[in-house]
Amino acid sequence: MPGRILDRVAFVTGGSSGLGRSICLKLASEGAKICCVDLYEFPRNRTNPTTGKADDYNNRLNEVEGTVSELRKLYGDDRVTFVKADVTNAQDVEGTVAKCVEVFGRLDILCCNAGISVESTHPRPLGVHETSESDWDKTMAINAKGVFLGCKYGIAQMLKQDLLPGSKDRGWIVNTASIQGLIAYYNTPAYTASKGAVAQLTKQVALDYAPHRIHCNSICPGFLRTTMTQNLQNDPDSQADIDRRHPFGGMGDPDEVAKSVLFLASDDVGWVQGVNLPVDGGYMIM
Repeated sequence: MPGRILDRVAFVTGGSSGLGRSICLKLASEGAKICCVDLYEFPRNRTNPTTGKADDYNNRLNEVEGTVSELRKLYGDDRVTFVKADVTNAQDVEGTVAKCVEVFGRLDILCCNAGISVESTHPRPLGVHETSESDWDKTMAINAKGVFLGCKYGIAQMLKQDLLPGSKDRGWIVNTASIQGLIAYYNTPAYTASKGAVAQLTKQVALDYAPHRIHCNSICPGFLRTTMTQNLQNDPDSQADIDRRHPFGGMGDPDEVAKSVLFLASDDVGWVQGVNLPVDGGYMIM
């Protein structure tokens, strides 16, 4: 175990699927203890067999090995725990932080990663005039309020615990925004607005808690090969268009993005604060 973040406790929301799974595995590989937080312990189903489109967030593959069981096999039962929580519910999030501290004694790294794109599950893209209020509310609740609540209760814990031995920093927050928090993409008004909120909240938290030596930055991934982009992957024309827009040629691997999370959660981030870091294979320079 290389130990770049040895024995730091990492709290990762949305840890059961996609990028969240990759984040958990990467941080654990460098010595972190993992509190995996999700509504479900198992990964999402990719494609709805009836519609041929990305499946609903709630449809899970219970027969597939989950993040937590994979981590336990690799690193042992005492280095990982799973806590079920709804990130839009303050009581759930507060209780989940308390559970993490009960199991591991502290919270050092906070990854507010849970997110959805309701728009990506529709049979066709919808503009803002077609977007339902329920889609908007659900997206903002999970993607924006979920990050707010994670920061709220995670920071409260960081402020009251002792510094790690030999460290001058009190905590590391890595929020998952998106390049769509920085630029627009076609017919995704709710998702784009929610990720813009994450990007700005990241800057605000970074400013307010820098005096307490709490780092707060975000990653802004480009298009990744996860269930969130399944509609693009299932459509050869859309896939070809996305491939053309990436100088590295194609969608990214979530494991590559997780490496950036590790950087932002480590001592190497010493002089970095309030950055919304594009990890997009060059998409934004095209």
